[in-house]
Amino acid sequence: MQETVPNKPDEKVPAVAEPAKKPDFAAEAQENMRRLEKARDVLHSAGSVEVGKTPYEVLAETRTYRLLHYQPLVSKTFKTPILAVYALINRSYVLDLEPDKSWVRSLLTQGFDVYLIDWKDPSTVDKYMSFDDYVNGYIDDCVDIVLKKSKVDKLTLHGYCMGASMSIMYTTLHQEKVRNLAVIAPVIDTEKDSTVIGNMAKHMDVDKMVDTVGNLPPEQLYACYSALKPFKQGVAKYFNLVQNIDNESFVGNFLRIEKWLYDTPPIAGATFKQWIADIYQKNLLAKNEFYLGDLVVDISKISVPLLNLVADEDHLVSPECSVPLNDMVSSTDKRLMRFHTGHVGLIASSYSQNNVLPKVGQWLKARSQ
Repeated sequence: MQETVPNKPDEKVPAVAEPAKKPDFAAEAQENMRRLEKARDVLHSAGSVEVGKTPYEVLAETRTYRLLHYQPLVSKTFKTPILAVYALINRSYVLDLEPDKSWVRSLLTQGFDVYLIDWKDPSTVDKYMSFDDYVNGYIDDCVDIVLKKSKVDKLTLHGYCMGASMSIMYTTLHQEKVRNLAVIAPVIDTEKDSTVIGNMAKHMDVDKMVDTVGNLPPEQLYACYSALKPFKQGVAKYFNLVQNIDNESFVGNFLRIEKWLYDTPPIAGATFKQWIADIYQKNLLAKNEFYLGDLVVDISKISVPLLNLVADEDHLVSPECSVPLNDMVSSTDKRLMRFHTGHVGLIASSYSQNNVLPKVGQWLKARSQ
């Protein structure tokens, strides 16, 4: 006979482990398929996503550009207007991507009077349009219009990327119209540019390319972007989209950036040739040997207050390419601000709104009457 021994009062009964649940592979596969299908539908709508919603008036328009004047968001604005000069690559609405990540809107809420040059696509007849046309022609025209509209004799010139380089060119030759020069990620000393684009540019047969295609087509720029971070641009970002497809905020931001990345205009042939051959391959801008027509661009002549914004994780313009500007100018009032972010993160992100723009605004306010 088997005797049952009762448990002692202080003796614990071992817990019986529940059998492990078997993975429901069918349900998981169904969920992944749902996410993929939703992501596909979302990507098809990228072109229709709304951007650039801050109200503005078109102050002037030619076949080359539109000059936008943004409506003020405060009752009193600083006397010195800001003219933003965007790059000839991609579209200017990245400065007004969405209300809570808008560079333009932040400046408006801080009390600045903001204008923006929105470049149009060059046509086939614009193949011979050069930096001289853009800088001494179109930018100078826009500066005069802004000065007349604002009833002042000087403004703040505020350029981004290639637009920053053009703003620097302009200031060397027309400094009497510039009160402050504020640039973001300027391309200056290309010998120190270690980015993929910088290395590609230095080995490019630009003469043959321009002779063959005229204006640089958007497809060539797409290829350059894809080569920057092929896994991130080709796989990782879409995997992240699928994983976050039910997060409306994430999806909206993804689509706006995606729209901007692939909304690329052609670049006028002569301008592209100067950009590659003279600036990237010969480094003439840093050597003060770059010419606009018959006029040399001597950066050492710049003496106005300078603000230089640099992104330490910039994969389009190496920080080392932008930083030397401060040592090249003659300005005694000059400031270099470096931020732990990337090329786009510097201007169109929550980080930019919280860390970059407040400091930019403080610097500008002290120099904007």
